[in-house]
Amino acid sequence: MNEPWIEGRFEDNVLTTTVEQAINWARQSSIWPMTFGLACCAIEMMAAGASRFDMDRFGAGAFRATPRQADLMIVAGTVTYKMASRVRRLYNLMPDPKFVIAMGACTVGGGPYFKYGYHVVKGVDLVVPVDVYVPGCPPRPEALLEGLMRIQDKINGHRIAKGMEGTKIDDELPVPHHSGYVTAPADGQPMFDHQKITG
Repeated sequence: MNEPWIEGRFEDNVLTTTVEQAINWARQSSIWPMTFGLACCAIEMMAAGASRFDMDRFGAGAFRATPRQADLMIVAGTVTYKMASRVRRLYNLMPDPKFVIAMGACTVGGGPYFKYGYHVVKGVDLVVPVDVYVPGCPPRPEALLEGLMRIQDKINGHRIAKGMEGTKIDDELPVPHHSGYVTAPADGQPMFDHQKITG
């Protein structure tokens, strides 16, 4: 039912919105992932960007070769202890606001290397804060597109006044060591990771 006080207040083809909604719409419609494949899951990530699945229809088809221009890190594959410091370095080089997708069983929690893979980090969330987990071995490209849509939902809920909710400080996550221990930056006391807890 049209109220008489609404009629004639705006001209035809005029939309009203907030600055916050406009910025969030622009950000979620132009996500630039970083080209960062570590193992076999990277093949599925490449398939998601190819013509059959066409990640570009979500505004995320421009894979960047440098972290300085990317706002989404898709960690696709097995993260070893030797690679963990490089993952952290690339994450720190990305401008804010930035997001991380953990793609595949190895990235999410160690995968088939969880028990005997002494060289594999038991989850990339020990190295960088993860926003969306995409499980599978390997996950299909449709699963990665679903994870991308969940990132878009998170961007759409961003509040400018409050800052990025859920963003963690980089120093909260120590880089794991190949011995299975990680050292907390605050007190210097060793903490156990999943490998030592499960035996």
